[in-house]
Amino acid sequence: MGDPAGVGPEVIAKALSGAHWHNVCRPIVIGSLPVMERTIKALKLKVNISRVHGHETTAPHRGTVAVLDPLETPLDKFIPGTAAAETGAASVAFIKKAVELAQIGCIDGMVTAPINKEAINMAGCRYPGHTELLADLTHAHESGMMIVGGPLRIMFVTTHVAIRDLSLLLTQAKIEKAIRLAQSALTTLFGIKRPRIGVAALNPHAGENGLFGDEEARLILPAARAMQQEGILASDPLPADTLFGKASKGSFDGVVALYHDQGLIPLKLVAFGTCVNLTVGLPIIRTSVDHGTAFDIVGKGLADPGSLIEAITLAAKIAQNRMAATPTKKGRAGHVA
Repeated sequence: MGDPAGVGPEVIAKALSGAHWHNVCRPIVIGSLPVMERTIKALKLKVNISRVHGHETTAPHRGTVAVLDPLETPLDKFIPGTAAAETGAASVAFIKKAVELAQIGCIDGMVTAPINKEAINMAGCRYPGHTELLADLTHAHESGMMIVGGPLRIMFVTTHVAIRDLSLLLTQAKIEKAIRLAQSALTTLFGIKRPRIGVAALNPHAGENGLFGDEEARLILPAARAMQQEGILASDPLPADTLFGKASKGSFDGVVALYHDQGLIPLKLVAFGTCVNLTVGLPIIRTSVDHGTAFDIVGKGLADPGSLIEAITLAAKIAQNRMAATPTKKGRAGHVA
């Protein structure tokens, strides 16, 4: 559910109100039952709630949403659109329950609505976001954020950092890690046997042979060449202003971007509202919406479920790919929480 005080409950209710999910997966909402009931009532949706108490198989009734509420006591009253310790703690509890069920194979993947970083820290959960918390919970050795939208699949070396700090934060090891994770995602999650990965330069014109900076020669090119030696089809650093155009036309299967806006600006130009955050390197499947809790529009009925719909669809597709590759699991209806 993400943060109950955010738009998570609304986009979940809107997304799951359609009947087409029965051809994709069987979704289970892990979150506050009272919050889901209030949200559905406020939106005047013709949806019923079916409470589940464990990981039992849910009946595929159209117009019914299965909800698993892991909270020991119902969530107390809270102010929608406001960060608070109780809603932050609840969102962490929902994540932990989903991870638990995914790790023991009771669900095939998890999709996360947005959490609020301030709220989870108020609750004593000292993580900057989902990705780091999930890495700890699953004991992942290497993990990172890939965002998928339209024709683009973008792996990031850094994310939420100040531009002025980039040259200090970038290292050859971090760039190599991003290329490895991109290779892993494209092969194991998307089924591309020999993916072509475009590596973005940091400076205009890829530094123009050192005229505009030396990061390309000092860090990015050595990282790309090291990965090429391992058999990965990674490019030498390419100017970002041309790389993304080439990737959008199919010249590359994925792109490694060095910082947040370098990748997110072109991605949202071609797929705004339908982008999906995919955590790479975890032993479980996890996708997420590409937006925040949007406290400013909570309760107004304005939240767009497009990104959540895409996130559920992608998680189900990846889960189905994995089941198809495992003969003992063929034909089993996938659960996505």
